[in-house]
Amino acid sequence: MAGAPSRKVAVVGAALSDTGRVDDATPYALHAQAARRALADSGLDRSVVDGFGSAGLGTLAPAEVAEYLGLRPTWVDSTAVGGATWEVMASHAVDAIAAGHADAVLLVYGSTARADIRAGRRTSNLSFGGGGPLQFEVPYGHTLVSKYAMAARRHMHQYGTTIEQLAEVAVQARANAATNPDAMFRDPITVDDVLSGPLIADPFTKLHCCIRSDGGCAVLLAAEEYVADSAKEPVWVLGSGTALSHTTMSEWDDFTVSPAAVSGRLAFERAGVRPAEIDFAEIYDAFTYMTLVTLEDLGFCAKGEGGAFVEKGRLLRDGALPVNTDGGGLSACHPGMRGLFLLVEAVRQLRGEAGEGQVRRRDGSLPALAVASGTGGWFCSSGTVVLGRG
Repeated sequence: MAGAPSRKVAVVGAALSDTGRVDDATPYALHAQAARRALADSGLDRSVVDGFGSAGLGTLAPAEVAEYLGLRPTWVDSTAVGGATWEVMASHAVDAIAAGHADAVLLVYGSTARADIRAGRRTSNLSFGGGGPLQFEVPYGHTLVSKYAMAARRHMHQYGTTIEQLAEVAVQARANAATNPDAMFRDPITVDDVLSGPLIADPFTKLHCCIRSDGGCAVLLAAEEYVADSAKEPVWVLGSGTALSHTTMSEWDDFTVSPAAVSGRLAFERAGVRPAEIDFAEIYDAFTYMTLVTLEDLGFCAKGEGGAFVEKGRLLRDGALPVNTDGGGLSACHPGMRGLFLLVEAVRQLRGEAGEGQVRRRDGSLPALAVASGTGGWFCSSGTVVLGRG
C-alpha cells in the first residue's frame, strides 16, 4: 500500500528458561520464566509489548499463555507448522512491525516433554494422528522418525552419502555442546559411538536422533525506534522466507530436497546477502540428515555434496562454517518445537555472549551475519531468517 510505514526490525531481547532436566515446573512456568528473562535482557518495560506469538500449549493457544503472562496483545499469531513455527512467526512479526501493526512482538515457547514422560503424564508420540491424509500412512507404522529415515536412505542411494558422514553431524554437534553450560549432553562422542548405538529406524541409530529435554525460550522483536532504549546491541532481521512442501510422503516430489530450498532462497534474496557471506548457521536438527540436506538447500554446498561438506570438522565452532553452535537438538536441548532456540543462539553469538562457545571470524572479530533455518513435520515446512549485527 502506498504510503504505508516501513520500519526496520531488531531482536532486542532473547533468553532461555531453565532447560535440560526440569522436573519441578509446568510448561506455563517455563513460558513465563523465558518471557521475563527476555524482557530483562532487552531492558524494555513489558508495557511496550503489543504483539504476541505462541503455539503448542493451551486449548486456545496462544490466548491461554498470554493470559498467564498478563499480556493483552493487539497483534497475535498462533501459526503452528512444527519446528519451523518460530521462524515463520518471526517473519510474520517483522512484517507486522514494519507495517506499523505492532511495535514489539514477544515470541515464547516452553515444554516439559521429558518430564511428562518421566512422570507418566504422557507417552512417546508414535504418530501425529490417523485422520486426514495421514490415514493412508499411519496403519503401516509410518512414524515421524521412519519418514526422515526413508529420506536419508534416498539421499544415500542417489548421491552416495555414507552413514559415517551422517554420523559426523552428531559428533560435531556434541563437540559444540561441550562449551555450552546449558547443554544437556556434553561428553564427546565418536563416529563409532554413533554407528554402534541401538537402531531406531534404519539407517538411524540413537545418536542420529535428537534428545528429549525440557525447556523454553523467548525472543522480543521491536521496531527500530525502540533500539536506543534497549539494554543490548540490536540484532537486525535482514530478511526471511517461508515455505510449505507436503504432508503425505507420496506428495513429496523429491526426498532429497527440503522446503528450505525455497525459504532459504527467499530469505537471502530479501536480505541482500549470499550464503558465502554467512558466518555461522543455526539449523533444525531433529535428525542428522536434516542438518546435511538443509545445508545443501540453503546453498552452502551443491545438491548431493552435503556428505563431503560435513566432514573434516567444518561444522565445529572454529570450523569453516560453524553450525548449531550450542550443540543443537542432537546434544543441547530439544523439548519439542525447537525453532525458537535457533534464534536465541544466533542472537547470543552475534552479540558475543556465548562465552567459551563464541564463534569468531578468522581475524578474531565477532560474526556479523547468521542464518537460522527451522524445519517442521517431516520436511513439511520451513522458515529461514537472516540476522545481522550492527
